[in-house]
Amino acid sequence: MELARLVVVFARVGILNELQYRVNFFFQILESAIALLTALISLALVFRHTTMLAGWQPAELLVVMGIYGLMSGIVQAVIQPNMVRLARDVFDGRLDYILTKPVDAQLLISIREWQVWRFTNVGLGLLVAGVGMIWGQIGFDVWQALLFVGMLLCGILALYSFWLILTSTSFIIVQIENLINLFEGLFAAGRWPVSIYPGWLRVLLTFVVPVAFAVTVPAEALTARLTGATLVLAVGVSVGLFVIARLCWRWGLSRYSGASA
Repeated sequence: MELARLVVVFARVGILNELQYRVNFFFQILESAIALLTALISLALVFRHTTMLAGWQPAELLVVMGIYGLMSGIVQAVIQPNMVRLARDVFDGRLDYILTKPVDAQLLISIREWQVWRFTNVGLGLLVAGVGMIWGQIGFDVWQALLFVGMLLCGILALYSFWLILTSTSFIIVQIENLINLFEGLFAAGRWPVSIYPGWLRVLLTFVVPVAFAVTVPAEALTARLTGATLVLAVGVSVGLFVIARLCWRWGLSRYSGASA
C-alpha cells in the first residue's frame, strides 16, 4: 500500500512538472515517429532479400519491434531518469537527503523522477505490436495475455536491476556516462530477436545485458513461441538480478561518505 501511494505521489509530481513544457509532447511524438519509421525501413530492407529471419516471419518481427519500443519507453520514462539522478546525487553528495527519509532508500531513488512524455513510446510500441499480430493473424487468448504480462514484468524487473547494478558503480567511479552509452548501444540490439545473433553475442544479450528477457521473451509469449524452460529461466534470472542489484546497492551505500566528507 505504501509503495502504491508513493508511486502515485511521485508520478503526479512528474506529470505536473512535465505539463509546464507541453510542447515537449509534440517533439516526443516526432522523435518517436522518426525512430519507428527508421526501424520499419530497416525491416523492409531485410525482407527484400528473405521471407523469414531465424524462423521469425515479418509480422512476428513487427511484434518484437513493438515490444522493444514499449520497453524503451519504460526505461526512458522511469528507470533511466532515476538512475542518472542517483549517479548525480552520489557525485554531489545530495543522496544524504534520501538516506534521512523514513522510507527504504532504494524505493525512493527508483520512483522519484518521471518523464511522462516518454510514455508515448509505450503506446506506440503497443500499437505496433498489435498491428503485427493482426497482420500475422496471430491468435491471442487469456492464457497468452497472462504470460505476456508476466514476462513483461520480468523484463522490466531485469532491466531495472541491471540499471541499478550499473549505477551502483557510481559509488566508486565518478563518471558512468560511458557505461550508460554502452548499455544503450547494446539495448538497441533488442529491435531484433536475440536468436539472429552469433552465439557469443546471444549469451551477452541474455545473461550479461538482459535484452533477451526484456524484449524477445515477452514477444515469444505474445506469438505463442514461449517454452516452459524459457519461462522458468526468465523468472529465475529476473529475480536473481534483483537480488544482486539489492546487494550492489547496499554495498554502494557502505562506501558512500556523504556530502560532509
